[in-house]
Amino acid sequence: MTDVKNVFDLSGKVAIVTGSTKGIGRAMVEGLAQAGASVVVSSRKQDLCDRVAQEIEVETGADVMAMACHVGDWEGIPTFVDRVRDRFGHIDVLVNNAGINPDRVNVSNMTLEYWRKVFSVNVEGPLRMSQRVAPIMRDHGGGSIVNIGTMAAYSGGAFICAYGASKAALVNLTKSMAQEWAPWKVRVNALSPGPFMSEMVEGAEALTPGFKDLITEGTFMKRIAHPAEIVGPVLYLASDASSFVTGDDLSVSGGMQK
Repeated sequence: MTDVKNVFDLSGKVAIVTGSTKGIGRAMVEGLAQAGASVVVSSRKQDLCDRVAQEIEVETGADVMAMACHVGDWEGIPTFVDRVRDRFGHIDVLVNNAGINPDRVNVSNMTLEYWRKVFSVNVEGPLRMSQRVAPIMRDHGGGSIVNIGTMAAYSGGAFICAYGASKAALVNLTKSMAQEWAPWKVRVNALSPGPFMSEMVEGAEALTPGFKDLITEGTFMKRIAHPAEIVGPVLYLASDASSFVTGDDLSVSGGMQK
C-alpha cells in the first residue's frame, strides 16, 4: 500500500530552483523547503539570493544555499552545479524555472540578437543545467528534473513569438531528456503555467491595458492564479508521487487548451 502521508516528503533531498527570488520561482523553492528539502535559491543577483534564502530559512527551518547564476552563461553553469554538489554531496531535484521575455517584439521586428538572447536563457540554460545535474542524480540513484514551460508554447501570440517558440522547444527537449535518461532513473517533465500574477503580467498590463482581462478570459476559471498555486504541481513532479511519470507536460492553467 502506498504511504500517502510520506509520498510528497522530500526530507533528505536537495533541490535547485533557478530564477527563484520572485514570482512562481520563489513560491516553488519555498514549497520544496516546506516539504523537507534542502534548497538552492538562485537568480542573477547574489544580494537578492541572500535575502530570499534567509527569509526561507527563517520561515521553514530548511538548509538553504544562496548562489547567483546567470543561466544564459553556458560556461558558468558547471561551476554553479559543482558548488552545489560540493555543499550537499548530491542533487535530487532540479527545477529549470529561470526564463525571460524582455520586450514585446513582434515577428516582423525580430532581430537575431534578441532571438538568441531569449533562447540562450529559455532553452540553452535548462539544457546545460540538466546536462551537468543528470549524471549527479544518476550516481545517487536517480532524481527529477522539472522544466518550466508556458501555455504560450502551444498557442503562440503576437509580441511573444521568441518566448513562445523557446518554451515550445523546451517542451520538446523535455521529451528527449526523459527518453535518454530514463535508464539513469532520472525523470524529466515539463510544467506549463497559464496566467499567474507576476512582474511580467503587470508589465504587459502597463503596456497594453486590458491584458489581464484578455488572459483571464482564456481560462475556464476566469481568473489569474496566485504564485502559491504552483506549489502543489511542482511537489507532485519533484516527489515520489509521480514516480511513473516522465516525458510529460502538466498544464497548470485554469483550463486553457493546448
